[in-house]
Amino acid sequence: MTTKPPARGLEQRLSDTRARLENDVDLWVATASATSGVHLIPLSYLWDGTAILVSTPRDSVTGRNLLADGRVRIGLGPTRDVVIVDGVAEPVGVAEIGERTGDAFAAKTGFDPRELDEPYQYFRIRPRRVQAWRESNELAGRSLMRDGAWLG
Repeated sequence: MTTKPPARGLEQRLSDTRARLENDVDLWVATASATSGVHLIPLSYLWDGTAILVSTPRDSVTGRNLLADGRVRIGLGPTRDVVIVDGVAEPVGVAEIGERTGDAFAAKTGFDPRELDEPYQYFRIRPRRVQAWRESNELAGRSLMRDGAWLG
């Protein structure tokens, strides 16, 4: 049996979560639809301080699900230091993404959807709820954002 680290306070959890959003490269994206069912896929992303930008083939299950229903759940980090984001995805065309953002996405993720033959779709995911916890002693107070507004 391992010893649990002490529970973090709100400010530390907010800081740790923002650092994870800024510095991690990959996350898990869960979507669903009546025809495809539940779907989970790892994607690389760019955090701009307010939204998460991902890109996936437009005709993939994830792409189709997000185009049909923008509700999405995202998981970042390992199970003992997890961040869960519930958000709404909006499609963003390659032309709308702009050169600066497209270049930043490519530099951060290591791939550039603009250069691929298969049509990729960008999605800007706006967080509505964010939760973070490491161990069971952090379950109380795990909510860091509600209705799109950071707590604290």
